[in-house]
Amino acid sequence: MEITNDIIDHIAHLSRLEFEGEKKEAIRDDLQRIVSFMDKLQEVDTDNVEPLIFMTNEVDHLRDDVPEVSVSQDEALKNAPKKDSDYFRIPKVLDK
Repeated sequence: MEITNDIIDHIAHLSRLEFEGEKKEAIRDDLQRIVSFMDKLQEVDTDNVEPLIFMTNEVDHLRDDVPEVSVSQDEALKNAPKKDSDYFRIPKVLDK
């Protein structure tokens, strides 16, 4: 596939960019290299190749989910700007 000025102008319009002069030539060269690389990949025989699902065979080792008290209710309310017995008081955010 040949990258033309029309294709570059169309891509520039879609992406709301402007390319002029040397920058337009640089974009054309880059796009042409990308298309050539993709054409090269089309030549590779992948009939008996399984799709790659994960990039590595490593397994995530997650910690056990064990509940624990990290901050008591009193400690949490200690620095609250406003509190009402056991609760934080906040400004009203919903209208009825």
